[in-house]
Amino acid sequence: MTVRLAGVADLETVIQLERATKEAPHWAEAEYVAMLVPASGAVRRCLFVAEGELGLIGFAVGKVIGIDSESSSELENVAVSSDARRAGVGRMLCAAVIDWCRAQGAAAIELEVRSASAGAIALYSGLGFVAEGRRSGYYQAPLDDAVLMWLKLA
Repeated sequence: MTVRLAGVADLETVIQLERATKEAPHWAEAEYVAMLVPASGAVRRCLFVAEGELGLIGFAVGKVIGIDSESSSELENVAVSSDARRAGVGRMLCAAVIDWCRAQGAAAIELEVRSASAGAIALYSGLGFVAEGRRSGYYQAPLDDAVLMWLKLA
């Protein structure tokens, strides 16, 4: 398996995977297109993809806001195809985003995860994220709370 920054040729498959993953946030295609344009301003985003023998099997999105030591970052989205789950794909994608955020100067990274997603919470905990809070009723369809998690990078 290989993890790399996404290119234009990956967009259609990324969007198909996102639409097929009910737990994933669903964004407009323009959001993904914008991630492929190199940004040097206060808001920068990355889109990593994981490829296996059968093609693209997952993706992850990260964001950094700020340009100094006070920069904040977020692991915004992680999706892995159902037949590739529990094989380390999510871990590798998350690690790529964490490394990218660290290289961008972020001191910490945050994320929100459905409280019912025990597997995802275990993945993030295993990467060193710590639960720091909760947002009641944050997710819709189905209704669920968000667990707020943080990882210090510095």
